[in-house]
Amino acid sequence: MVISAKTARNVVGIIGNVISFGMFASPVPTFYRIVKNKATEGFKPDPYLATVLNCLLWVFYGMPFVHPDALLVLTINTIGLVIELIYLAIFFTYSNTKGRKKVVYWLAGEFLFFAVVVLIALLVFHGTKKMSLFVGVLCDIFNIIMYASPLTIMKKVIKTKSVKYMPFYLSLANFLNGSIWTAFALIKFDIFVLVSNGLGMISCAMQLILYAIYYKSTPKDDNDCDGDNAISRTNKVQLSTTTNAPSATA
Repeated sequence: MVISAKTARNVVGIIGNVISFGMFASPVPTFYRIVKNKATEGFKPDPYLATVLNCLLWVFYGMPFVHPDALLVLTINTIGLVIELIYLAIFFTYSNTKGRKKVVYWLAGEFLFFAVVVLIALLVFHGTKKMSLFVGVLCDIFNIIMYASPLTIMKKVIKTKSVKYMPFYLSLANFLNGSIWTAFALIKFDIFVLVSNGLGMISCAMQLILYAIYYKSTPKDDNDCDGDNAISRTNKVQLSTTTNAPSATA
């Protein structure tokens, strides 16, 4: 029995949706801690604010009038957008005045920017090919900029010869996520999905290689951290997770 390219792409896309959903849900322990302690402590909203804009752009890219064959891109990024807004609502509730202002100002700026993108796409670019080109380029530009975050972590690993700040399972999940969406893009060629996830996959593969190289040189105390430190480390690299997830779901 021969499986058509469309069927294969749908299957891969569904698997990608499941993996990406798991990655969007990965900060739940962090926000459970915030709710439990009724304080944001040292956690920052930056990764989630960045992910909101990322999801907004990919949701627009997935609209049928922009890209007629990107339904699975639309679904997972819509879900991701809702999840990220819930995270930010929790952060806003338990943050101080400065933190709340940051969330409001950044979200206002992001939605204004998104509105401008939508207006330009609808008024200037006509037809799905031109609109998907315009929106897709923007999506990839923002994703590539956001890939700078894992590079700083990788530099720290090389400098300290320790994988303390680069959790293995987080890097592995990102690699699998990038790989599945790269496959999705290759089955029915989509350059914008391919660029985002191809770069994400390569970045995560490099992280895994570094982990293998420096795992043995990491002091045991670094590996036996308590739960609070583990959550803190996860939060520090959360930008890596959230940026890869949406781009990988794109």
